[in-house]
Amino acid sequence: MRAPTTPLRPQPDSLWRAIAAPMSTGAPLARDIDVEVAIIGAGYSGLSAAYALQKRGVECTVLDANPIGWGASGRNGGVVSSKFRLSFPTIASTHGIDVAKRMHRLAHDGVRTVEAFVDEFKLERARFEHTGSLRCAHTERALASICAEADWVRTTLNDTSMSVQSRAEVEHETGSKGFVGGVLSADAGTILPLEYVRGIAAGLNARGVPIYEATPVIDMSREQDGRVLLTAPGGTVRAKQVIVATNAYSNLTEATASYHRELVPFRSAMIATAPLSPELDAQLMVNRRSYTETRRMMKWFRNVDGRMLFGGRDAFGKEGEPTGFDALQRAMVALFPQLKDVPVEFRWSGYVGMTFNALPHVGRSDDATTFCLGYNGAGVAMASLIGQHAAALALGEKPELALLAQDGLRPVPFHALRAPGVRLVAAWYQFLDAVGA
Repeated sequence: MRAPTTPLRPQPDSLWRAIAAPMSTGAPLARDIDVEVAIIGAGYSGLSAAYALQKRGVECTVLDANPIGWGASGRNGGVVSSKFRLSFPTIASTHGIDVAKRMHRLAHDGVRTVEAFVDEFKLERARFEHTGSLRCAHTERALASICAEADWVRTTLNDTSMSVQSRAEVEHETGSKGFVGGVLSADAGTILPLEYVRGIAAGLNARGVPIYEATPVIDMSREQDGRVLLTAPGGTVRAKQVIVATNAYSNLTEATASYHRELVPFRSAMIATAPLSPELDAQLMVNRRSYTETRRMMKWFRNVDGRMLFGGRDAFGKEGEPTGFDALQRAMVALFPQLKDVPVEFRWSGYVGMTFNALPHVGRSDDATTFCLGYNGAGVAMASLIGQHAAALALGEKPELALLAQDGLRPVPFHALRAPGVRLVAAWYQFLDAVGA
């Protein structure tokens, strides 16, 4: 007799959920199946892997414990960026210019991948806009640093997509007097993240790729013939290869808990205001880009349907707790005093998968299992790309991965101490930001 299926956890009460088109949830796995490749996780990574496999004619299936977009793929800020957490000059100084060029190519490949998904699956509702992203400097020292990076990218990598903006230009564009200048990265954009992930899932379903929701993988074992057996409450999946694409939510079950130790999950919180008045809407974020700031405890913001969407890291709260939302609103008003009396209508949070080396990881954990995780806050584009590379690895290919390639799992040192460690680092960063260091 089968164990009962697991009930779906509700989607977070986010702005994305409020403006998304209604979508019926998929059926859970209710039988035993055999496939070439099984994918755990139906976010950007897992669906991208399924897409790559389907294009090659490889039979695959996707399993997720929750609804499509329940995790980071449906909660993030919808920023499509061509960057890593490490700057390209830093990568070059540590690993050489050739590696920096390969990483630069991968970063921009991520944006191209999002564009390709939007075009191929006709994801008009995802509203991808290639608007660029403006990084706003909070001190002269920070401005000098990002200007030097833009100059290095232009002269060394022949990339002219980054340009410097003056204090007056940034103030005019953002509507905030809190910045001394900035750097615009033209090869970036914005998207509605929940519509994007749902749209890819619907497109894959239409092509015959089964995606099972409410299907947590509660056990993963090897059989005598070398196949992997995935056990879920309603059935089993036997597969020659498995791709684990659960990222910061790898600890939902014991079957993928070992991958969670690759990461330091960091809470990211977001708020969205009520619709702005026409006057305020015309003053703030006039070019409708995504915007970030240079503080260590970075905040970011963008305009969505005439609302201010404002987000930031919150190391001191847990998902689902109100902790951090009030602080986020205070930070928003400090940058935009015009919003002092504008109410906040949506508050939600989720986890970002941070890695010890600040780069995404993709590789094999054994001869039958591939993993991809750790997007460090830049996952829309990078996860869309890396999932396809994970599929190639699962098929025995050798894609170009530069520093992203991972040979086996490498748990974060002293992983059990990660929570207090994150809080200590965050407190120190907040202090440095406060004194302008």
